[in-house]
This record gives sequence, C-alpha cells and structure tokens, in this order.
Amino acid sequence: MKVAGVVLIVLGLIGLAWGGISYATRDTVFKAGPIQATKETTHTIPIPPIAGLIALVGGIALLISERR
Repeated sequence: MKVAGVVLIVLGLIGLAWGGISYATRDTVFKAGPIQATKETTHTIPIPPIAGLIALVGGIALLISERR
C-alpha cells in the first residue's frame, strides 16, 4: 500500500506540473529506392488537472490510512 501511495503522489505531481504527456512519431512520406522522406509528428495526451489532484489526494490517503 505504501508503494502504491507514493506512485500515486508522484503521478499526481507530474500531472499537475506538466498537464499532459507528449510523444513523437515518425512516418515515411516518400520512399523510392535508397531515397526516403520522413515526417515527425508530435502528439499530446492532455491530463486534466483534476485527475492529477485526485491521484495526489488518493496517494496521500493511502499513506495516511496505512499508518493507522
């Protein structure tokens, strides 16, 4: 329970600090023999602040409940 509480606290803080997760993908646009052209696209998965807050509060609740 303690590990889960700490993980939730860390994820909640990350969600509140950054507000989302970004990643990049590469797609091949053109390919002819040894010549190719690629396009890099950045995608963002938004994390609502309320989700970060809920994870943070849940992690704190797990740590407090374990002490009792």
